[in-house]
Amino acid sequence: MNVTDLPALNATLNTASTVFLLLGYRFIREGRQMAHRNCMLAACGTSVLFLASYVTYHVLRRQMTGSAHTTFVDPAWFRPVYLVILFTHLVGAIAIVPLVLVTLWRALRGRFEAHRRVARWTWPLWLYVSLTGVLIYLLLYQIFPQPTS
Repeated sequence: MNVTDLPALNATLNTASTVFLLLGYRFIREGRQMAHRNCMLAACGTSVLFLASYVTYHVLRRQMTGSAHTTFVDPAWFRPVYLVILFTHLVGAIAIVPLVLVTLWRALRGRFEAHRRVARWTWPLWLYVSLTGVLIYLLLYQIFPQPTS
């Protein structure tokens, strides 16, 4: 594995987080608390692995190319749409970290009513961030491959 493989790994980890989030939601709706707990811990784990891989990629990319990120250039007509997706993803990604930590902490402490209150905000935002992370990968590397230098 080399640095150019990391965006695909990151998208895979985001996809796994999305699947765990969806299953976790389903399980809690069915009253299957242990299955819910396991899926949500798996979503946390894959998200932590994603964050480590994401930071590694951008540090290595900066060292190799002088730029930490890939710029969306072509097609020019789609760039504004991409930038809106990216902006909302980044704002959500910043907001989701403390929300996940609070939600997880409350659940692990057995404060389920307080957990439920914050999870109603955490879950949809986390799902949005995971899904848009995959979408950004697809747009940058698969649908409209951008120059990497």
